[in-house]
Amino acid sequence: MRNGFVNSQTIKENKDFRRLYYRGKSKASPVLVTYAMRRNGGGCRTGITTSKKIGNAVARNRSRRVIRAAYRELSHSISGSWDIVFVARTGTSRVKMQDVHRAMSDHLLSLGVINELDKKAD
Repeated sequence: MRNGFVNSQTIKENKDFRRLYYRGKSKASPVLVTYAMRRNGGGCRTGITTSKKIGNAVARNRSRRVIRAAYRELSHSISGSWDIVFVARTGTSRVKMQDVHRAMSDHLLSLGVINELDKKAD
């Protein structure tokens, strides 16, 4: 376990973010956009982006914190190796973590990152 996530690393390089934006599959909702792509290496890599459109530093940090908390609850359900990027939207800083969790689980389910059996276990 690293940084509170099961078998997960952080995406930090701009080239990795851009690769997911252009080649990965995506799903969007009013509070979150999710990009995912299979990878060959072991474990999952995740990244979170929040632009200045979200608001001031307090709103951006809250958005990241809410997304991280929702992902932490779902990270045990992910099987295989994936690169996943979550992009906060303007409403992310004003909603509860459960709303982000619901949107995130729907996105990961439709992208094939988790399966229905794992989602029902939550």
